[in-house]
Amino acid sequence: MEKLKSLLLGFITCCNICTGYAQEVKKQSYNLFKPVPADNMRDMATDRPDVTESPFSVDAGHFQYESDLFRYKNERDQQRSKQTWLVNQANLKLGIFATTDVQLVIQSYGKQRERDLPGGTQKSADGIGDLTLRIKQNLIGSDHGNFALAVLPYVKFPTSKFDAEGRYEYGLILPMQFELPGEWKLGFQVETDRLKDDDVQSMHTELLQSVTLSHEIIKGFDGIAETFYTYDFKQHHWANFVNAALQIAVLKDFKLDAGLNYGIQSDAEKNYFIGTSFRF
Repeated sequence: MEKLKSLLLGFITCCNICTGYAQEVKKQSYNLFKPVPADNMRDMATDRPDVTESPFSVDAGHFQYESDLFRYKNERDQQRSKQTWLVNQANLKLGIFATTDVQLVIQSYGKQRERDLPGGTQKSADGIGDLTLRIKQNLIGSDHGNFALAVLPYVKFPTSKFDAEGRYEYGLILPMQFELPGEWKLGFQVETDRLKDDDVQSMHTELLQSVTLSHEIIKGFDGIAETFYTYDFKQHHWANFVNAALQIAVLKDFKLDAGLNYGIQSDAEKNYFIGTSFRF
């Protein structure tokens, strides 16, 4: 009897593995022109509201919209203070293959005001912001397992009308996520960026590392806590941040969120935002 139970258990396990493999192979056959059926889509994952990106791509053949409906940034050092208001900073995401999506980030409208502290002079500008092209490729754990990893290269085009000193910027992001017991989610991110300097038309390399922890507080209501740092290799300057956000699943494919990214150092940027995400 014990041997029969063992054989039966082994047979059931084998069937489950084969079924999971068959479903994964079948999902690999979907693409932009052959969308994943609605009942076979993975749970909606977003790259917001935390800084740590999601390692999960949008399902093939589907579109996802994520946006800062409104974001306020405040920066200040010994030489200047700068405030930026962004309206509808949208990330338009399209699933191309089973584990690949392409993304276009559009700053629909922005206004920036900068004040020279020693001299007291002030200037302001507004208009459309920069465009950023990103491609996300999931490498591990797209549809099963407790660990997921993706690679996300990007390039930013200096189309901004309110930031006259914009330049081409680019970088590489490696987001990852662990599924922990009790439905906790632990995310990490390593990112390297080639960015413009603040005061002169030259570039510097910057490293970003983050860790984020999220959990469902009540059904459909997630709490997110995060910390990250950046390191400027040219200036040898560190900036540390603590972040907090809430995300509400209004419907299965529609979410709202709000939060802040707070720089600990006096010259580190402070961000406050509200946003939304939906897919179809």
